[in-house]
Amino acid sequence: MDSGALTRAGDFFARAGGRLTLDIPAGIADPNVIPKRGDHDVDPVLKAIADVRPIKPAAVLVPVVERDQPMVLLTQRTAHLTDHGGQVSFPGGKIDAGDKTPCDAALREAEEEIGLHRRFVEPIGYLDLYLTTRGYRIVPLVARVRPDFSLTLNRSEVDDAFEVPLAFVMELTHHRRQSRDWNGMQRSYFEIVFGERKIWGVTAGILRNLHERVYA
Repeated sequence: MDSGALTRAGDFFARAGGRLTLDIPAGIADPNVIPKRGDHDVDPVLKAIADVRPIKPAAVLVPVVERDQPMVLLTQRTAHLTDHGGQVSFPGGKIDAGDKTPCDAALREAEEEIGLHRRFVEPIGYLDLYLTTRGYRIVPLVARVRPDFSLTLNRSEVDDAFEVPLAFVMELTHHRRQSRDWNGMQRSYFEIVFGERKIWGVTAGILRNLHERVYA
């Protein structure tokens, strides 16, 4: 199905709700489970990445804003951060002991990072568990966001927040494969360029999985 036509028709939320659930993906902290998705998706280094320790359970919010043309809300992280400094990311972070579910962690992190109050957010379901080269096992939570929200950015973590049309990031012709060296091996990843913004690595990989789960 053409993703642009689907988003213009306003059927994204119904389709996502029919295909995603809030059943917690297996393998968040289990080293014997290798996630289906991650920085290894398009290259042969899956086992090496899966062996990275310690395992760091995390969750991110994939916020789709319910406008006439649905939009994906993204952040630009501050450059000084150790993990993904300066990169385009989803709101999110480590799952804390006080978080009952990955959903709770994603909603808490979104409030802490960009001031997106959970009363504006309706969780829809989880995408596939995503594994990164730094040992993070990320649970992406897709959610519908009411458009009347306002944001207050935590400037120690986030420089900017912006929206990208869902139809644009769901168009596969915008998904470019790139590669870089990782521990002496060539690791491939996806990159999506939107104007002056470069969406790559984990964020682009999660968007790719969103297309697979909702549109494929």
